[in-house]
Amino acid sequence: MAKAMAAAPLPAHPPAPAAAAGVEGRVGSRVSFLGPRLPAQVEALARGARELGKEPFRRLLKVTVSALEGRDCMESLKAIAESTGLPDEQLAVLISGMYTLLREALRLPTSSLKQEVFKEDLKELRIPEDFISDFATIAFGNRRPALEATIQKQANKLPRINDFRWRVDVAISTSSVARALQPSILMQLKLSDGSAHRFEVPVAKFQELRYNVALILKDMNDLEKRSILKIQD
Repeated sequence: MAKAMAAAPLPAHPPAPAAAAGVEGRVGSRVSFLGPRLPAQVEALARGARELGKEPFRRLLKVTVSALEGRDCMESLKAIAESTGLPDEQLAVLISGMYTLLREALRLPTSSLKQEVFKEDLKELRIPEDFISDFATIAFGNRRPALEATIQKQANKLPRINDFRWRVDVAISTSSVARALQPSILMQLKLSDGSAHRFEVPVAKFQELRYNVALILKDMNDLEKRSILKIQD
């Protein structure tokens, strides 16, 4: 087995083939569930799947599901490589694409990503019909809750804010004339990991922060209006 396949189990974020980067992920006027830019791994999968037999595809899909569940799949990959004769590089591209496709589908709630939309997006990629049905069975079948739980558990999580306090302070005596009698805002954060952070923000910087937060909220509101993220009944 070549070194490319023997290095390690599938990474959480498989590397993308450089040649496929920058492809738009649009279906008509609607953005694909894969995002506005089609992941390079999925674009490479779509090309390779058209020449892949049904049996090898299902074996690779089974390995991909094992990887999503956090299990080591190297022995299974070796067996597929030996029985099919597929090059290690091709297997890596196919597995990486399947992993990315299913991971992105499982990240979206079924209330916003319907099975019909999922299938339509894959049809636009010209993935064979039988393969689309198999993908849909994984993404919307009985194994979905377990896969969702594993993906959520594996995701990197930042500490949450448990407590936030602030007050306005005015420096009466300071070595800097420019700061004398200038108001500032003292903030203290307590995080879920037990750490505490205290810092001082000048009013001008606070206004800049307020503006940027408002801008981010506006961008989030615009993003929620996209049809792929709308909650449907």
